[in-house]
Formats: sequence, structure tokens, C-alpha cells
Amino acid sequence: MNIYPENFEEKLNFDAIREHIVAKCLSPLGEELVFAMSFSSDYEAVTTYLAQTHEFVQIIQSKMDFPTAYFLDMRHILISVERDLSTWLSAEEVGDLVNSLETITSIVDFFVLPTRGAVYPELKKLADKVAVFPTILEEGGRLLDKSGQIRDNASRDLATIRKRKIEAEKDVARSMQAALRSAQIQGLVAKDVPIDMRGGHFLIPVNASNKRKIKGVVRDSSGSGKTFFIEPETVVEANRRLHELENDERREIARLLTVFTNLVRGELMALMHAYSFMGAIDFIRAKALFAIRINGVMPLMKNRPHIYWHQAIHPLLDMMLQQENKRAEPLGISLTEKHRILIISGVNAGGKSLCLKTTALLQYMLQCGILVPVGKNAEGGIFERLFLDIGDGQSLESSLSTYTSHLTHMRNILSYHDDRSLILIDEFGGGTEPQVGGAIAETLLERFNSKRSFGLITTHFQNLKHFAYQTEGVRNAAMLYDLVGMRPLYKLAIGTAGSAFAFEVARRIGLPEDVLLEASHKVADVDLVLTDPLEGMVTEVVQDTVETVGVQIGEEILTDIIIVDNALKNNMIRSLKKGDKVRVKGKQIVGVLMDIQGSLGKVAFGELQSNIKLIRLELASD
Repeated sequence: MNIYPENFEEKLNFDAIREHIVAKCLSPLGEELVFAMSFSSDYEAVTTYLAQTHEFVQIIQSKMDFPTAYFLDMRHILISVERDLSTWLSAEEVGDLVNSLETITSIVDFFVLPTRGAVYPELKKLADKVAVFPTILEEGGRLLDKSGQIRDNASRDLATIRKRKIEAEKDVARSMQAALRSAQIQGLVAKDVPIDMRGGHFLIPVNASNKRKIKGVVRDSSGSGKTFFIEPETVVEANRRLHELENDERREIARLLTVFTNLVRGELMALMHAYSFMGAIDFIRAKALFAIRINGVMPLMKNRPHIYWHQAIHPLLDMMLQQENKRAEPLGISLTEKHRILIISGVNAGGKSLCLKTTALLQYMLQCGILVPVGKNAEGGIFERLFLDIGDGQSLESSLSTYTSHLTHMRNILSYHDDRSLILIDEFGGGTEPQVGGAIAETLLERFNSKRSFGLITTHFQNLKHFAYQTEGVRNAAMLYDLVGMRPLYKLAIGTAGSAFAFEVARRIGLPEDVLLEASHKVADVDLVLTDPLEGMVTEVVQDTVETVGVQIGEEILTDIIIVDNALKNNMIRSLKKGDKVRVKGKQIVGVLMDIQGSLGKVAFGELQSNIKLIRLELASD
């Protein structure tokens, strides 16, 4: 089991990625490869696919004149020729074959130049394996003119036949004009009567009363029977000679096409490979164009499970937002051997699920050989297995609740995960009683960690945050939130736990303060985080200064940035007491002073409680 669940792609909307790439293909050859594209854990294969696409991005961006005409899929024609030895290619098929083979030759020539081979080594390796077909192209050029028609001089016999055919056509025209003038002189037809053409015969329309007065063959008549269409006797003979020559011409053309087809039959295997090469180039080019569209790059790849991405963007979200002149917020995501599992917490609708989906989609794209939108110096790795558990909702077909479905996923993940697995779980432990769900989630997390699996997990459970702080290999991360503007920042801070800010949100919408105070007292100690209440939150003043990858965001860092502590200069501060609404000086975040122990005050900022020096606190205005 490399990918779980079966609808992994559907959950991440990967089909939309395929559609974008298919739209940039030039032929069914490339389109087939887009639909066949799949997840691979083969390091050599993945890095080769990525390098090929990266090289083609360079070709496009350098605006080189790369051959893109006549990307034609001739495989079905070649297969029919192989299966039926009595068939031959039509002139149109010969033209398509020659044009497309000329394109293949031009592509091979593009890469075999020494200067280009050094710049595009992976694409050159593809081109080096492809045969070109000078004999077929030469014979095709002799057979067809620029318009795709059989040349008069394709053979000596054909040239003679066509010369005689021209003379025979002239004889038919002369004979017809002579017969028409004779009939007009005799008064059998009017002087302005037009010559008719029916069934390949030149005919004179004659009244029924005169039909026996013109020697010839009656070829047709009008519906009323008043008019008969006669081919004059002299024209019949001239036409017979012309038809014989036309038959000779068809036979000679068939012979020439058969000779050419037999030449093609001798190269069928190499030709099929050449068209596979054309399809690969079409596919790589389409991926390159898509990469340019999403600013996709090739990270520094490592042959092990590893993610170290700067400026990671969800490509589909970004394309959608660009239509509104907006851009998706970039994320910094890090999963390394030292910190394999990331526990992401934070406010609802703050971007936790988006972070998880971005990670899942980009890693899947990467291992499908698609360049990904990440920043410079980003590093990527290879996972053997990807496991995803994200919002199924209720399954009506199997009568499974959300939590039952979640546990089913956990059972399957437990059966297959190892140290080369990436586990992606949204709202870990949710859907049931918090204590039970949290306990099961923590136990599962222990199992994941014991096998040294990699993971990105979103949760609200405090016990999982505690576990991350206390356990080697597991790390907390928070989706930052602006409490002043009451808006998510969609930035990931690694090294700190986040808060749901339930109390702050409740206070903002006007829930009575006494209700919030009483609720704060009921928050059990086990639910309190061990870090500063400002962690997982940042204001507009500092949001651009917070490093989002590889940085431990703690009390001291945020204090230096956002706290202006004038308390040391001011001794005229009213004594604080339990129950006071307070805030850290210089900030608008209001908390409740729950207890005083010496120089420290225990302050509840919603669900979060922290010991803060009293000298750093001030009364909040009513």
C-alpha cells in the first residue's frame, strides 16, 4: 500500500492538476501520459522526471525556437499496417507520417548539439535513444509534393500516365464541344444550353422529341421525362480512354504507396519508439508550461523522507485567488529526521487544513514528477507511502459515522506505516468525546513516532500539544492569528503550540464577561499549555518579522518584538488583585488575573494560562 485511501487524488483535487497539464498538451500522445502519471517512490525515476521538466522550463524561458508543429499520433496507423499486410498508407497518411517524423528529427537535432546537450542532459538522454528515419523521409519527399499530393514524377510510369491523361482530358473536352456545336447547328438544342456533368460524364440536355437525333448514350433523364441527358458517341470513346488512364494512375499510385508502406513496415518497432519519444516530449513540455504558470521549481532532492520548504503555495488555491487579484499566503513546512512529526494547532478556519492539504498535494505532485511552487533553497525528499485522513463526513453507503471512518483509516495506517511513510491527518482525535478521542489520538501518535514515521497532524487537543513538547521527534506548530484584527494570518510558526482562542472570539462577539470568567475557572489544569499565551498569536506589528520555518517562537522573542515594558520606570501602579481584567503593557489582549503568587500573576487568556511578572501587567480599561 503506497497511497491511502484509494480516493487520495480526489480528496486533494489532483484531477484539476491533470486537467491543467492536459490543456497544455499538443497531442493525444502527451495527454495519455498525463492521465497515466502516477506516484512513484523510485528516487532515480522521480529526480529524472523533475530534472527533465526543469530543463524544459529553461528552454521555454530562454525563448528558443523549439519544434512544436505536427505533433501527430500515428501509432494507430502503424499498428494497422503491422496487422494487415495487404493494406497500404494513403497519401494523406504518408504526409502526416513524414511531417511528424520531420518534427521528431528536428527535436533530436535540437538536443544532440554539444552546447545544448551539456545544458539539457536529461532531455539529451531521451533524444539519444531515438532513431531518425532519413530513408523514409527521403522517399516520402519523392512521393509527395509540398501540398501532400502524389508527385507527377514519383515514378516514370506515373509521369507517362499523367501526361497521356492530360491529353485524354483535352480530347474529351474537344469532342464535347464539337458534338454540342453540331447539335446547335442542327437546331436540336438551344445556343445557350449548358453542358451538364453527371456521374463523371459530360452530357448534353436534349428535349424528348430530339433524343434519337443525337448519336450517343442516354445517361439520365428529368423527373418529368421531358429532358434526356445524352453523352455523345465521340465523347463516349474519348471518356473510355480517359477512364482507362485514370485506372492506370490509381494502380500506379497504389503500387508506389505499397512500396513506401513496406519500407515503413521494416521500421515499425523503431517508429513506435519514436512516437513514444514525441509523446514524452509533449508531456514534459506541458508539465513545464504548468510549472511556469504556478512558479514551480525543482527542490534540492534527497533520497530519504524529507521536507524543508520555504514559500510553499497551494497551486490551485493560488490560481483561483489570482482571478480576484489576490495571492495565496506562502507557508514554511519542515519535516526532517530530527523533527519528523508536526502537530499543528490554532484557531478554527485559521489555515490548519489548508497547510495539511498543501503539504499533501505538493508532495504528491513532486513524486509524480511535477515541479512544485516552493521558494529558493527548498529541499524535497522521497516517501514510500502517503497516508491521508481528512474530513470524510459521514459515509451513508457504509453507515459509518465520521469518527468510525476516522478510526478505520487509523487501523489501516497502523497496519502499513513505517519510517518511510508520511501520515497526514486533519483534526486528529476529533468526532468523539474529547478525553477519549484525545487519549486514543495520543496513543496512535506514540505508535507513529515509535516507528519513526513522518507526519503532519492538525488538532485542538491540549494533550497532543503537551506530547509534542515532551517527545523527541515530535514538534508543535501554530497557525498564527491576529487577535487585534480578529483574523487568521495563514502563516505557520514552527516550535510553538497554537490556541483556538475560544474565549477571545466569545468576548469579541459580546458574551458576558462573568460567563467567561466562570468558564475560565472551569478549565482543568491538564488543559493548560506550557507556553506563553502570546504564542500562536501575532499582531499586525510583527506578523512580517516572524520566521515561519525552523524558528522556535517563544516568549522572549515575542516579548522583544511586541512588548514595550515601561514598568521599571513607573512605580505609581495601582495594586492588582484576583479577578481584575488585565493586559500585557502595550497590548490590547485582555485576560483575567486568576491568582497572585509573589511577583507572578497567573493570567487566563481565554483557554491559555500563563505566569507573567506583575510588573508587566496593567489594568484593562472597562
